[in-house]
Amino acid sequence: MSTDQEAVTTAELAPATFEPLLDQVSIAVPNGHWSSTELPSGIRLVAVEAAEGPVEVRLTVPLGDAAGYWHPQGGWRRTLPADWEGRAKVSLVDALATGCLFDHAGATLLTFAAADPVPEAELRFGVSEETDSYVVQLRLPPATDPHRLLFVPRSTSVAEAMRALRGWYAAGIDPMPVPEGARTPVYSTWYAFNQQVDAEAVEQEAALAARLGFGALILDDGWQLGGQGRGYAGCGDWRPDPAKFPDLAAHVGRVRDAGLHYLLWTAPLLVGPHSAAYRRWAPTVPATVPGAYVLDPRLPEVRRHVVELCASLVREFGVDGLKLDFLDEAMVHAGDGGPDVGRAMTVLLAELRAELEPIRPGLLLELRQPYVGPGMAPYGNLLRSFDCPADSTANRVRTIDTAFLAVGGAVHSDMLLWPPEAPAHSAARQLIGALHSVPQVSVRLTRLSEEHRATVAFWLGQWRRLRDTLLDGEVEPGRPDELYPVVRATGDGFQLVSVHSEQVVPVVLTPAQELVLVNGSAADRLILEVAEPGGSAELAVHGPTGRIIERSRLTLPPGLHSLPVPRSGLATLSSLEGTA
Repeated sequence: MSTDQEAVTTAELAPATFEPLLDQVSIAVPNGHWSSTELPSGIRLVAVEAAEGPVEVRLTVPLGDAAGYWHPQGGWRRTLPADWEGRAKVSLVDALATGCLFDHAGATLLTFAAADPVPEAELRFGVSEETDSYVVQLRLPPATDPHRLLFVPRSTSVAEAMRALRGWYAAGIDPMPVPEGARTPVYSTWYAFNQQVDAEAVEQEAALAARLGFGALILDDGWQLGGQGRGYAGCGDWRPDPAKFPDLAAHVGRVRDAGLHYLLWTAPLLVGPHSAAYRRWAPTVPATVPGAYVLDPRLPEVRRHVVELCASLVREFGVDGLKLDFLDEAMVHAGDGGPDVGRAMTVLLAELRAELEPIRPGLLLELRQPYVGPGMAPYGNLLRSFDCPADSTANRVRTIDTAFLAVGGAVHSDMLLWPPEAPAHSAARQLIGALHSVPQVSVRLTRLSEEHRATVAFWLGQWRRLRDTLLDGEVEPGRPDELYPVVRATGDGFQLVSVHSEQVVPVVLTPAQELVLVNGSAADRLILEVAEPGGSAELAVHGPTGRIIERSRLTLPPGLHSLPVPRSGLATLSSLEGTA
């Protein structure tokens, strides 16, 4: 029999005895034992321990009508991998040991997660060709206390199963407070300027951003000495470039006076060979970020350096917070036989928060996929999805993925980008892709046409009106492998349905809720399937720029109805009354 490292498929692993766990899921712990407790929520908590060495856990479930498998590192692969290809390495700053197998009806067949999101872990998963089943193998590090795993019973959707997990984590985690500044649209300089940024230009954008409905600004890469060339060889000193920002503190003050919170980009673990800091640290690890090396957070002197650096930026320049980039690169130090990198990062980030909050009440800290899981909830309150310039589909998918297990913080989109010559519906499509998160925008607002500015103002206004439903309501996006073509958010007196492909959309007319329909498809209509008993309502249809196209009183009996909502348009059905 092959060793674990040599085995191509899970069928080649040493034999193990499987026992029933819940539903049709079975579990085996070849080098230890397990025990199970059913919690009041229905979640099954399994404790696993081994006498010595790493802990191995195997799971198996019949394939049934399986359609796909979701996990935080899945990217665009949401269908069924074979067990010889499904692999993941995770830790606090790189995803989470979790996964969800679902069928063609969207119901879950297996949902599991590590209760402790910090330690490094390895997973293999996929369809076993030899056993016609779906298998998962977890390898967890040696521990004095039992490892705990969470299992959610069969649920009607992935979103429902994730809500159960999110609720469990939330009950045991004290998240960082989420002030108003974390729940307001953000203007970012990155795609708009890249590194060609300066105080005067940013202030011009900030003044217009405040009028259009933004509430915060992030000054991204390029403000610092050595910030050029799209690499990171100059990172490490984190001092303003005097040619671009001769008085950064005064500049920050002017932007804040315009009505915007101010965050400053930094990557505190990066040290490039063109910086003075490089000579101090003389890193020996490979340059994993273009041109830069990554400091080891397991070293106390590195943690002191990062905390003192970040505190000096907030104190000296008067910013409201920091965008903390490239924290996941700390994993370059994992697997060297030393202490757990995730554990070290919890120490670093706890020290950082404790140092910064007294300096800046209402502190804002942005984290980024893949380090936005539940274990990071105490250390950041802006949870931004990964880079996807001009890709509205990716923004929709990634923000929803991020929100599945977000505990506490506000989920943010990647910065929105579109060319100034694009039609208004194309600009609006970017804003619609970020609708179910806090939108971040990065275009030169001062160079937009009046039509585009009207588009931005309209959609940010609608987002603000619907914010509590979008961020705090119950969201049902459907199957992950279908990329969430119809997303429903319910709460706070609203039922919002955003539609991103041409298909029939079932809706229920509820008198207590205003129905908001967003057309993110390429068609100039929405096809609704109205459920019993139907109803009548005041209809208002807006085009991409917000211009009213139609107002009327509409009767919608049960059945199919075509609404003339233009692409990138929005319709509201209010003052709903039943037809009975």
